[in-house]
Amino acid sequence: MSAAPVSKGSAMLLAASALKNYAVEAQDGTMGTVKDLLFDDRTWQIRWLVIDTGGWLSERKVLVHPSTIGPIDYGRRTVQVALTKLRVQDSPSLSTDLPVSRQHEADLYSHYDWSPVWGGALYGPEIAGASFGPPRFFGNKELYDDLGLGNHGDSGDPHLRSIAEIDGYHVHATDGDIGHVDNLMIDDGNWGIRYLVLNTSNWWAGKQVLMSPYAVTDISWSQEKVYLDVTRARVQSSPTWDPAAIVSEIYEKRLHSHYGWSGYGW
Repeated sequence: MSAAPVSKGSAMLLAASALKNYAVEAQDGTMGTVKDLLFDDRTWQIRWLVIDTGGWLSERKVLVHPSTIGPIDYGRRTVQVALTKLRVQDSPSLSTDLPVSRQHEADLYSHYDWSPVWGGALYGPEIAGASFGPPRFFGNKELYDDLGLGNHGDSGDPHLRSIAEIDGYHVHATDGDIGHVDNLMIDDGNWGIRYLVLNTSNWWAGKQVLMSPYAVTDISWSQEKVYLDVTRARVQSSPTWDPAAIVSEIYEKRLHSHYGWSGYGW
């Protein structure tokens, strides 16, 4: 699909895969490139950008919080962050990719004075399924404790997932397969995952559809499958999406009305 961003007022919807290898510009120079994005599979919120610092920090990788991200130049393929290279150099070192330990996350929040509840929760209890745990209500302390960041253990956070990991996962409606995950659409205003882009070519030739996380009831990370609470017929009768066209608010309202999903603050 097209990597071009889609205008949404002051924010943009962009394909997550399009950010890979964007140059990351600190306040005092280039600090590396975007290697991956990590999201919380309960809130569908991007929690970290994984930055490959290349030769600058001896191939070291660092995590950057979305709250530091400034303007994105899609023409030049650059992301600006409100950080200095010295501050990044002094940050806790990421020894491995995944899983990222809760201790490391807690150390990062402390080092940068970042908030673990920045961005809030887009979906709340509506998407609580087997993989996501019980319904959740996101007050600051509750989410901080819920993310496990109050417990400075060295275990990896099982809910922190890579966008590269979910790419290609098979998608199942209530009455059969409908395709696979082709991409994720992110709102660069609050860095929440707005839609899963589903490729249905093996079932519905030549079609891609947008599916909100509202419809996700479960993700089997071991079996690489995503389960939805919609039928195949419901998907086929949904408003047609053209990947080359602008995703307008009018289209989104029609899409959400079709499936009975809540809106995004409309």
